[in-house]
Amino acid sequence: MTHLAQTAALNAPSSTLPSSSAPTAKVGNRVAWIDGAKGICIILVVMMNTVLGLEAATGDTGWMHAVVEFSKPFRMPDFFMVAGLFLVPTLTRNWGLYLDRKVVHFVYFYVLWLTIQFAFKAPFMVMDGLTPALAAKTYLLAFVQPWGSLWFIWMLPFFFIAARLFWPYKYAMLGVAALLQIAPIHTGGLMASVSTTLGLEPSGAGFVFIDEGASFFVFFLMGAIFAPQIFALADWAGRNKRTGVLALLVWFATNLLLTSTGAAGLPVIALLLGMAGAVAIVIFARLMADLPWMDWLRIIGSLSIVVYLAFFFPMVIMRLLLLKFAPGMDAGTMGALSTAVAVVSPVVLHWVIGKIGVGYFLFVRPKWATFGEKSEPKREARLEVA
Repeated sequence: MTHLAQTAALNAPSSTLPSSSAPTAKVGNRVAWIDGAKGICIILVVMMNTVLGLEAATGDTGWMHAVVEFSKPFRMPDFFMVAGLFLVPTLTRNWGLYLDRKVVHFVYFYVLWLTIQFAFKAPFMVMDGLTPALAAKTYLLAFVQPWGSLWFIWMLPFFFIAARLFWPYKYAMLGVAALLQIAPIHTGGLMASVSTTLGLEPSGAGFVFIDEGASFFVFFLMGAIFAPQIFALADWAGRNKRTGVLALLVWFATNLLLTSTGAAGLPVIALLLGMAGAVAIVIFARLMADLPWMDWLRIIGSLSIVVYLAFFFPMVIMRLLLLKFAPGMDAGTMGALSTAVAVVSPVVLHWVIGKIGVGYFLFVRPKWATFGEKSEPKREARLEVA
């Protein structure tokens, strides 16, 4: 295995797991079901961006749209819950090291990949009538209002800072976060006014910091606060497979019913469905961890941040190729093919970089982009997958 492959994702030693946990499915010093859960989440995220983008381009709704809608209640909640699982062991670090690992880490990758995406999009912006000055303004605005798929890693540093500051009051913080998730907070109108003032076309989206923060902070805190219980749940699922499968069937039917009737987005129901879906992904990932033929899911999950950062380009290229050379293909099949290519391509790119030894900076934070306590041993080539 290459150096990059060995170090390009979070390696969570068992000694850092909550003391009450007893994960039974491990690969090396990684917990296999956690990688499996990450793999499920990143596939669903790529699928959502791919399918909705294709539907906007074709004006057609394909069969993959139903899958996207089914996963909507739990797709991002589970992503954020997994991000919080290993928070507690890091809270004892000094502030310098904590900020380096939990803030600067994500800032580096956000700035890098925002710039890469902008360089790709800027010519098309200008061709669509945007002046170079307005295109540059769009880029600068993305530092306070992220656009595209990168908003997740933009949002995480705020969650890590808030959790560290208010951890002594974690249950009160959890209660407030739950109320914010339930409250109908939408700032689209305010954001439209700001965009108009800046001379930009309103997108209809609200302020990410407010809207998405209110929607998902509660799930991040659940992962951090209830990590021992989540690990215990995974261990239970590993020992009670039949009951775990039955629980998944009940959840599947409930989630399908509420998403198909339009009730999934209602206050309180959305919170409960997010929690239930996150639990279901934990159970499902634990069950899959014992199946050797599902090892591909664990591999994708171990490189989830690689896929998250780089899927945009193969997604767009595949969409253009399909629209040009297979215009008669139904939107659902287009979405499935584009999703597969968008997920696999970054994994292949990661492998190629490891082989040729060029391009490490795309997925590995260089030494100059670090600060904090230098005396603690540090995996310089590590990607902390949230």
